[in-house]
This record gives sequence, structure tokens and C-alpha cells, in this order.
Amino acid sequence: MVNAVKLKNLVRDNKIAYVVQGQQYIDDKEIMVSDIYRPGLELTGYFDFYPKERIQLLGRTEISYAARLDHESLVNVFKRLCTPQTPCFFVSRSLPVPKELKEAAEDAKIPILSSTESTTYVSSRLTEYLRERLAVRDTIHGVLVEVKGMGILLTGDSGVGKSETALGLIHRGHRLIADDRVDVYQRDVETVMGEAPQILKHLMEIRGIGIIDVMDLFGVGAVKNREVIQLVIKLVNWNEKANYDRLGFEESKREICNVEIPQITIPVKVGRSMEDIIEIAAMNFRAKRMGYNATTTFDNNLTSLIAENSKDDSTKGESK
Repeated sequence: MVNAVKLKNLVRDNKIAYVVQGQQYIDDKEIMVSDIYRPGLELTGYFDFYPKERIQLLGRTEISYAARLDHESLVNVFKRLCTPQTPCFFVSRSLPVPKELKEAAEDAKIPILSSTESTTYVSSRLTEYLRERLAVRDTIHGVLVEVKGMGILLTGDSGVGKSETALGLIHRGHRLIADDRVDVYQRDVETVMGEAPQILKHLMEIRGIGIIDVMDLFGVGAVKNREVIQLVIKLVNWNEKANYDRLGFEESKREICNVEIPQITIPVKVGRSMEDIIEIAAMNFRAKRMGYNATTTFDNNLTSLIAENSKDDSTKGESK
């Protein structure tokens, strides 16, 4: 789990932000929560529930209200807003920063950032960025690939052929996100993201060959930093006695970071092209999401055939 995000990384990763003052303090500041706060009530003097640990965002409403206050009131309010826990102040729309805020922030060694973007956009952009980086993370043993634009997590016992299958998919033009270890985190209530640990980024281990650099061998188009996990495919060694789903009626799920992800099980056997099967699985899953289900079509056809045969039998019985 990431406990904090450095303010310097937020500025670096979000091109909408630029530093108005306090560049020398940015390296020491960390953000512990993803929520952004607009200190409107505090400008009126109400500080009972002031969330000082959040980024303080001032938009047109806050700046225009501050312009109506006298110098002494502004000095008092901005001094109270500046606490050791406050990571920074952020002013949207490139609005003028009150001189009282500049002085109070300088005394407290708090940076002031600004952006040309609207307050709503800045708030949503920073919130999304911070949620992603402060999210609780877990690690799954498997391989994450992008197939037909879908994030597919290949799981299974060690030696079942996950990496080799992924390599075959990459050779066909699909992309690698992570091999062996996949770091996963919840982006929102319905979405789980997966990415590679920094030490394993773009690398794969292939038995008999060793470590290979996928980007070096196949080019930058063969890799991707992170992807939404939409489908889990569990690879298992073929067992003659096992009862595998042949019609597609069975639907299972795997819970990852409190989100249920659809999962299918595919047996691995000599002579089966796992790359072909996984490509078809991806296309079939997408078709189901769009409302086209071959299993349902088969079931409807079977029901119609049974009804038709029953009718014919009834007619024959009556004729006798």
C-alpha cells in the first residue's frame, strides 16, 4: 500500500499544474489523502472541521469572496489555513493569488500551485490521480496481457504455460502488461487495474531461455504500463476425468480488490493452440458484453427444436 504521494510527483505527472511560489518546499511535501478541499467555510471563520491534510483548492468563488474581506481578516484566515499538515494550496483558472495567502504560505513553507483549468476539472483530475496512487494494492501470481483491447489475467499453477502462452500472444501483436507478478489495485467500485512491479516492467521469464526484454525484442507497441482487468482465464493441465464446461452455461467470478471479475477455466493440452483459444475467448466475452451470446442462441434453438418435435409427436398420436 502506498502511504503517501510526493507533491513533486503530482506536479511532474499533471501538466495542468505549475508552481506560483514555494518551489523549494515541494520536495518535502507529501499528500496522504485523495480528497480535495475547497475552504469556503473557513474563509468565513468557521474552522471546526477543517481538513488540513488535504490539498486546499481555491476557485473563483473562494477568490472573489476573499477579495471582499479586509486585510486583517485575510491575514487571520490564511494563517489558520496554513498548518504543518497542509500539503499545498491550488488556485484554478490562473486567478490572482491574494498577497495575504502568499505571505502566510511562505511563512509556513507551503507551496502554492495554479492552473489555467476550471476548478471542477482540477478537482476531478487531482482526485483521480491521487486515488489511483493511494489505492490499496495487492499482488497476484499470473500474467496480464492486452488481447483485442481487453485486459486478460492469465492464472494457473507454476509451469502450466502462462508466460509461454503470453509470449505467443505478443508475437501475434497483442501487448504485455506484467509477467509472473501483477500488482493490482481498485480504481473505482467496478474497476481493477493491473500493472507490473517496477523491477519487472517489460520483462518476461521463459523457461529454457531466461529473462527477455519484450520492448527491446518486439518494440514499444508490444508493451503497456497498466490495464483494466476485464477477464480472468485460469489455465489448468488437462485431466481426462475432469468435467469441463462445454456449453458456456457456467459463469464463475474471481474477487480481486473487492471487485468480482468474470473467470473462465481453459484446460491446457498438447496440440491445443492456447493463443487461438484465448483470442476467441476475448472476442466471445466482448460479444456477450454487447448482448450477443452464442450459448443463449443454442439454448433457444434447442428449446424450439424440442417444442417442434413434441408437437409432431402429438400430431402423429392424434392421427393414429
